[in-house]
Amino acid sequence: MMNRVVLVGRLTKDPDLRYTPSGVAVATFTLAVNRAFSNQQGEREADFINCVVWRKPAENVANFLKKGSLAGVDGRIQTRNYEGQDGKRVYVTEIVAESVQFLEPKGASGGGGGRGNDFYGAPPMEPQGNPFGGGNQNQRQNSNQGFTKVNDDPFAGSGQIDISDDDLPF
Repeated sequence: MMNRVVLVGRLTKDPDLRYTPSGVAVATFTLAVNRAFSNQQGEREADFINCVVWRKPAENVANFLKKGSLAGVDGRIQTRNYEGQDGKRVYVTEIVAESVQFLEPKGASGGGGGRGNDFYGAPPMEPQGNPFGGGNQNQRQNSNQGFTKVNDDPFAGSGQIDISDDDLPF
């Protein structure tokens, strides 16, 4: 038997983080997932899918995702039911996320909030000297040492490159 769900969509609102009486974190959010086809009027429709995630990953989802963030969810479908306040049985179908991927860099136009990493543990720190950021302010200022700036053309002026046969890889 198999119960596996993989979704990519945008959060319809900020995640809702709560804690159980025993202190376990649980976050719920709704993912808007576009359908692969258009309706009769030529418009794209979307499905709004409820998702739930537990423990430390729930805290990370709440901290790093927000309304409009693009996220990938890997998990399973779960159905449950309970008795509502009016005495009627309420049935709920939701995705229990085992992995959530943050698919946009923080501050991206679609809502941002992620780092392109999954939510297990804290977002990883970039290695020191990474030319794309990370580390403290001094490291970021010195991170481009040894790299050519985009607007500096190393071949400008000469029109020709002098390479010996010993330098060729073939």
